[in-house]
Amino acid sequence: MSEPTLRMWPSEFAQRYSELGYWRGRELTAPIRDQAKLNPNKLALIDSAGKSLSYAELDGAADRVASSLLAWGLKRGDRIILQLPNITELVTLLFGSIRAGIIPVMVLPTHREQEVSHLARGSGAVAYAVTDIEASYDFRSLAKRVRQAVPSLQKLLVVGETGGDPTLTSYSELVGAARDAAVVTDLDATSVALFLHSGGTGGLPKLIPRTHNDYEYNARASAEVCGFDDATIYLASLSAAHNFPLACPGILGTFIVGGTVVLAREPSPDSVFGLIAKHRVTVTAAVPTLASLWLEAREFDDADLSSLRVIQVGGAKLAPSVAARIHSFLGVRVQQVFGMAEGLLNFTRDGDPIDLVETTQGRPLSPHDEIRLVDDMGADVADQEVGELWTRGPYTIRGYVAAPEANQRSFTADGFYRTGDLVRRLPSGHLVVEGRAGDQINRGAEKFSSVEIEEYLLDHPAVREIAVIGVPDASLGQASCAVVRPVDAPPSLRDLKDFLRSRGVATYKFPDRIRIVDEIPLTRFGKIDRKRLLAESCTEDVSGPVASPA
Repeated sequence: MSEPTLRMWPSEFAQRYSELGYWRGRELTAPIRDQAKLNPNKLALIDSAGKSLSYAELDGAADRVASSLLAWGLKRGDRIILQLPNITELVTLLFGSIRAGIIPVMVLPTHREQEVSHLARGSGAVAYAVTDIEASYDFRSLAKRVRQAVPSLQKLLVVGETGGDPTLTSYSELVGAARDAAVVTDLDATSVALFLHSGGTGGLPKLIPRTHNDYEYNARASAEVCGFDDATIYLASLSAAHNFPLACPGILGTFIVGGTVVLAREPSPDSVFGLIAKHRVTVTAAVPTLASLWLEAREFDDADLSSLRVIQVGGAKLAPSVAARIHSFLGVRVQQVFGMAEGLLNFTRDGDPIDLVETTQGRPLSPHDEIRLVDDMGADVADQEVGELWTRGPYTIRGYVAAPEANQRSFTADGFYRTGDLVRRLPSGHLVVEGRAGDQINRGAEKFSSVEIEEYLLDHPAVREIAVIGVPDASLGQASCAVVRPVDAPPSLRDLKDFLRSRGVATYKFPDRIRIVDEIPLTRFGKIDRKRLLAESCTEDVSGPVASPA
């Protein structure tokens, strides 16, 4: 497939970022090659099953994957969906694809056929890599359903057992047959290295193109700000398909400085605490709900966490009280991280006063991150006043792929990305997040659009009208509530969940609560009055305790 039409940085910006040394003209896997030459026997990667790779072995594995994919019939510019848990094969497939000039599309393990099919169509993906069974879910069946729905998708790769299905290709057999020879590529560093996905603020997730230049800078600069070095042992417990654990600084940043990455297949306290103790982990990252869970579990756990010095927390706003508990109870430093897969990152720094660390979401990563806070009319607001965050810079994209309406809505004519986040800026430059300008729900740091779920549930035969809103929740940050005007007999919460499951919607998007109403209020412009709904509905948990949807 040919390269899609992309909104790239204007030439004057590209020249400036190159002259400043932000963009170095190197392909994204070059640091692995560097470390393989400098520290070939250094441990680069280990997963929760105990499988490990040195830098020389990781570099060789990336080459074998690259040559295997090319021998399989993929070619430079093709796209491959990667939907895998945190295992070594995710990393080798990621780097091998990039090295071959094949563009990975990063997909969460929690995504299902609606989301995966949408991303596959938008990217024109020709291949799709999955595990066999994870958390009792058969991803091979998912892959075959997506292949039926997306004409471009022809090749399915399985890490694990194929079950004897001749339409599935075994990763171990494919890569095991590859020649052990270096793959030499001359990739243009201004081209797309990989596609991330958005949180889906306007419906289904959008494709975010990250180039070799901007994403390498994203990871390298983050590693510098966070003090990563060759002694860093980073635990990735969040899905590596997320930007946060992948490159903020995450896995990529750790590799750039020659540290060691530990992969947790799932982020439960037992798994995470055991890996920290066993591998002497120094840094890990969590979303606020996960950090709170770790705090609760630590009261009954005696694993040796003395090596841990930093917990980065991002993905949603961290309550100051939780930050203080991490400091006092776990005895480690909290680093707040606020950013987005589209680009801009903010970090609290090691030298920041404790009150700023606990109450702000940090300040921008790059000296050339341009920040505007604007009112509803697009006029700049003063410091300390709340405004919508607009940004542009050396690692913030200029547009999505295959999403013209979203580009019109989300990017200004002069290249600023309208984030939709409402923030205040302190005189120190630190940002305080105050909420969202749109209708996105941030459930336990998994973001999705209320509009998307409303559109699905309007097809339910018992639903006449519906509004899905985010409501405050002590555990999740936000829970989702379905406010339903029924046709006749009202549906139950289980009815709505079963309906969404039948449509292949990711479970984290299922409503946590339900409220039956006679009328859904509208604004004077004829739109759902979400503010009024939030004030009047779902303030109490009418459906029982909130938990992860079944």
